[in-house]
Amino acid sequence: MNLPLVGAAVDRADGRVKVTGAARYTADVALPNAAYAVMVTSEIARGRIASVDAVRARSLQGVLAVLSYENAPRVRAEGNDNAFALSLLQDDRVRYDREPVAVVVGESLERAHHAASLVRIAYEAQAPVTSIETSTDRYAPEEIFGHPASVTRGDPEAALSAAAIQVRRVYSTPVEHHNPMEPHATIASWDGDRLTVYDATQGITNVRKRLAAIFEIPVENVRVISSFLGGGFGGKGGVWSHVALAAMAARVVGRTVKLVLTRPQMFGSVGYRPRTIQAIALGADRDGRLSAIAHDVLSQTSVFDEFVESSGLVTKMLYAAPNVRTTHTLARVNAATPTYMRAPGEASGTFALESAMDELAYAAGIDSIELRLRNYAQTDPDDGKEFSSKHLRECYALGAEKIGWSERDVRPRSMRNGRLLLGMGMATATYPANRVSASAVVRMEADGSVVVRSGTQDLGTGSYTVYAQLAATILELPLERVRMELGDTDLPPAPLSAGSWTAASVGSAVYEAASALRDRLRKGEKAPLEARADAKAAWGGRYSTHAFGAQFARVEVDPDLGEVRVRAMIGAFAAGRILNRKTARSQYLGGMVFGIGMALHEETRFDASTGRIVNANLAGYLVPVNADVGSMEAYIVEEEDAHVNPIGVKGVGELGATGSAAAIATAVFHATGVRVRDLPITPEKLLQP
Repeated sequence: MNLPLVGAAVDRADGRVKVTGAARYTADVALPNAAYAVMVTSEIARGRIASVDAVRARSLQGVLAVLSYENAPRVRAEGNDNAFALSLLQDDRVRYDREPVAVVVGESLERAHHAASLVRIAYEAQAPVTSIETSTDRYAPEEIFGHPASVTRGDPEAALSAAAIQVRRVYSTPVEHHNPMEPHATIASWDGDRLTVYDATQGITNVRKRLAAIFEIPVENVRVISSFLGGGFGGKGGVWSHVALAAMAARVVGRTVKLVLTRPQMFGSVGYRPRTIQAIALGADRDGRLSAIAHDVLSQTSVFDEFVESSGLVTKMLYAAPNVRTTHTLARVNAATPTYMRAPGEASGTFALESAMDELAYAAGIDSIELRLRNYAQTDPDDGKEFSSKHLRECYALGAEKIGWSERDVRPRSMRNGRLLLGMGMATATYPANRVSASAVVRMEADGSVVVRSGTQDLGTGSYTVYAQLAATILELPLERVRMELGDTDLPPAPLSAGSWTAASVGSAVYEAASALRDRLRKGEKAPLEARADAKAAWGGRYSTHAFGAQFARVEVDPDLGEVRVRAMIGAFAAGRILNRKTARSQYLGGMVFGIGMALHEETRFDASTGRIVNANLAGYLVPVNADVGSMEAYIVEEEDAHVNPIGVKGVGELGATGSAAAIATAVFHATGVRVRDLPITPEKLLQP
């Protein structure tokens, strides 16, 4: 397939409207006669509501309603296999900090906020379970994404006991919150039993289905619109409580209602990456060849729902080891339900696995890259399938060349830049190449212009651009003659933008529709003309489909202060056909910056006695800023994949977030000789005796 436009570093179609402020995000949408809702959230993490005093709030002029469990309409808040249970003011129970306990609706945002501050909630507090270490409610989940939660291949315990070299370590990652620039926001409006919602979401179709179920109305009665998204990272993938509460409030007051979360409320009921404790054991011979891997993961979930951080899944397939065990155990705590956060499972799992591989390299006296090459998996060790494509060797070689790996003195604390300690580290990156069903319509107008329509979403990743590129190439048109329409459930259905499957899924539908339209034009049919494709996809197949990469980091550490600076990061990635080199590079770099945050900064802190989050703001919850990001580059390794999907595309959005934290952590060890296995790496951990 000759696709000259595909892969070109084309500027974003939506770039100008974003940088000029013309792009309307959800909270920017202005509808006539709109009222404003503000949530009141709990001040305890466990207990019951003893009373709700809303007299002063209701007495304010301009206050339209105060909803609590005492007067909220009855709706279906329970979860199911594809949706989390929600907090929709249906009972007096409090199960986590910042759980919604009331909603105030006012004529203005200021009036609603003031009224919300006057609502007095009295609680009967109970002692919460605040950590997975203290939780006694532990269990093994049945499955993860349709796969067994625990897998054993061979006899790992016997192989570990017999191994010449053994590495047994425990690694941990903290709770992390997504904190996109745009807060969660919803605008809801009813017309009889028909509901229109503007929502900051990664999945307009999912929101449509969930709201229909909650309010028990036909799915076709719900329309969801989301034109632009100011960051999601998985946190806007779920349908959260505030979405339904906005719709509930709108129905009660008979007006359009806008609800925008405050930054502290972003630490409440909209998900997070859960804390993990990961025990890893590696067994190898004197040459570093793995005989066994055991990876046992403990992570948290809420007391009322289930989410599994799938940290062990990557261990099953990354290295050629004949004996492997991976297990996942959940501990219930009084916190909100966790959710997907960029590269869920793979990000936390590669930190632990790749750190352990670095420890094995030192134990065996083998270069870190050479160790990985000696354990290179030619086929998927988990299911024996051939990889649809795999250019990981080339990623190692390119990344090593660009970072200057050959100049590295392997001895810890052996390299300096003046008085600063210098370290270099590396890790493998990988993420599954998934695809799900999606639909698209490609229409040529009488003037020869083309519009591509699909009910997908824009996360800032280039959706408006890449599908137009794809259609323009197939139809042999200039790009300026093609435009993309998305973000509306009135368009052909498309999946949640998550799992790095959007480009492969929606792109395959666009490819099929554009190809069908091209064939009809070649047969002499005249515009206006359109073609629709419903591209079906299912999990599994003849091949194992994954994207791969190699992450490298160079750090400097102040030996007296313990301050770590990432001076350079290099990523080399192989992810099939690249639709747009500019937007792909941006995605890779964004993932690598996530790795800096995960390694050095991000940690949600809980009061051990009350279960309340103590740093629910961007002053106390640290994320990387420009000064924290040194020289950074992402290199694309060319890769053709004829098996993964019709356009040979693998997702890139999450691949850059895998392995990056481990690369930084191993670089810090190389610089200091101190192995920090509990993220984030902070000065006090490096300076402790």
